[in-house]
Amino acid sequence: MGSYTPKNILITGAAGFIASHVANRLVRSYPDYKIVVLDKLDYCSNLKNLIPSKLSPNFKFVKGDIGSADLVNYLLITESIDTIMHFAAQTHVDNSFGNSFEFTKNNIYGTHVLLEACKVTGQIRRFIHVSTDEVYGETDEDAVVGNHEASQLLPTNPYSATKAGAEMLVMAYGRSYGLPVITTRGNNVYGPNQFPEKLIPKFILLAMQGKNLPIHGDGSNVRSYLYCEDVAEAFEVILHKGEVGHVYNIGTKKERRVIDVAKDICTLFKKDPDASIKFVENRPFNDQRYFLDDQKLKILGWSERTTWEEGLKKTMDWYSQNPDWWGDVTGALIPHPRMLMMPGGLERHFEGSEDEKSASFSSTNTRMVVPSTKNTGTQQKPPFKFLLYGRTGWIGGLLGKLCEKQGIPYEYGKGRLEDRTSLIADLQHVKPTHVFNAAGVTGRPNVDWCESHKTETIRTNVAGTLTLADVCREQGILMINFATGCIFEYDAAHPEGSGIGYKEEDKPNFIGSFYSKTKAMVEELLREYDNVCTLRVRMPISSDLSNPRNFITKISRYNKVVNIPNSMTILDELLPISIEMAKRNLKGIWNFTNPGVVSHNEILEMYRDYIDPNFKWTNFTLEEQAKVIVAPRSNNEMDGSKLKKEFPELLSIKESLIKFVFEPNKK
Repeated sequence: MGSYTPKNILITGAAGFIASHVANRLVRSYPDYKIVVLDKLDYCSNLKNLIPSKLSPNFKFVKGDIGSADLVNYLLITESIDTIMHFAAQTHVDNSFGNSFEFTKNNIYGTHVLLEACKVTGQIRRFIHVSTDEVYGETDEDAVVGNHEASQLLPTNPYSATKAGAEMLVMAYGRSYGLPVITTRGNNVYGPNQFPEKLIPKFILLAMQGKNLPIHGDGSNVRSYLYCEDVAEAFEVILHKGEVGHVYNIGTKKERRVIDVAKDICTLFKKDPDASIKFVENRPFNDQRYFLDDQKLKILGWSERTTWEEGLKKTMDWYSQNPDWWGDVTGALIPHPRMLMMPGGLERHFEGSEDEKSASFSSTNTRMVVPSTKNTGTQQKPPFKFLLYGRTGWIGGLLGKLCEKQGIPYEYGKGRLEDRTSLIADLQHVKPTHVFNAAGVTGRPNVDWCESHKTETIRTNVAGTLTLADVCREQGILMINFATGCIFEYDAAHPEGSGIGYKEEDKPNFIGSFYSKTKAMVEELLREYDNVCTLRVRMPISSDLSNPRNFITKISRYNKVVNIPNSMTILDELLPISIEMAKRNLKGIWNFTNPGVVSHNEILEMYRDYIDPNFKWTNFTLEEQAKVIVAPRSNNEMDGSKLKKEFPELLSIKESLIKFVFEPNKK
């Protein structure tokens, strides 16, 4: 079996659900392929689905309709298209009962236009036509063998009838004109980015809103569900290994009743299924079961990777993090939606500014695909713009105030660190010169929390930080990462009171707390990223003595404290330095502490002398402390000479405490 290597691929309907996952995968995995996507941006399309590909040099988006013969011919010729992956279609069965002519126009006529353009230009080496399992019609309830690729087509609704009709045209052009066609027929697909007229995203959004889940009929209908990334991989395999003239089922033998899908979603949202599920009138005709034989594709080397539980959880997490991805979808969430199928889907989120938008979209009203002229306004662009993560955190909040004070444009990121797509969306929207990451899990109220919440700690501190660094690196953006120096402890080479501090190149030696473990792990991995500036913060202190996260505030409220000298970070002095470091594009690891050490008792003595003359405290030993904490704490001295050399004005820890913390608060 030979393999096929395309050069220039046209993907139709690529702002839709399945095709966007395929397009993003090919753009990412095959930089030598040029991917041109054509989409008219109907109601169920969204340009945000293509954000991961937007800045890639091998990606081009054209807004237009496959029903425009002039446009399709022009694209095939000017882009030297040799491969077509034809996803564009109206796909929602409920809509087909109310708008059936629209389905004929899009699914049959649109496919016919594409085929004719392929015949006329004579340059297409692969035409992959994306069909559906519904063309087979209903499978017997007791069937143990699924429909295979040679099974008779017996569609039962207007949607599947138009897809079967399109298949007949594809087959005819293959036989009459030798067009190298391949057809796929797939089971139901689910996952992030799907328009919520479909069952799973509809149920997830309704559950998020605390509403009932409407089930057609009695919910006994059986469907097979594949996760979107598995399906994208299937198309990747068929593109490269599929045989011309063949049909491939993309399916799974794992079937689920609609009622069980609803119950699984209720379980994820901790809802009572009996109270949350509502049975509604059935469709005019609702096939009981679609069951596919998937052996042929498995022989090519593809198999399903994502379990139902894993895929459903990923999907729920994505919709929970992106509830407004589709805007107002009230009309799609009713039991029997009839969406108005008009061009003009969600294109407004793809570009940040109007002048760029006009340059990126291509006109479809004429034969020529001509970019609009860019706005040539002379407004001065500010030299810096910061994207900040950690809005609700202490350091993140202070950074925003500093930017305001210095007149630096900034915005807080809306995406979650572990969600790559949302981070890319933030970068596209804000277009920052620098990214500051002050988001992370330190524990609630302290690091002991991390000992019993390890996966949550990993998700943010490791996976999230690395994802943000990687996304920034792809786009050539420097990331200032607020890390920790609580990854070292005094040892024989760095004894307490010796003045010998840990340097930036030293390997972490403290693994007493799970929090410190995750921070040491991610610091080591970030060494491989040349776009990251890692700032090791320790025991942060600020002039705001009412802040419960302030180290001074913490120890002044404890019944007893240990008394050990430590390096610490005076935020009032050092956070402005972090902004200056960004402006200087400094990289690598930096001990982000004031030079020298200060002990707990020395700080509390200053607190007594400057703030409260009647303040008293009691010390206890590390052994005694160990009895009241879950995880040991890091105690160390950091070598501050690298930072001091770059910023000679930097004060020692005790000088900085007096100048920035105690003098301003003196009673």
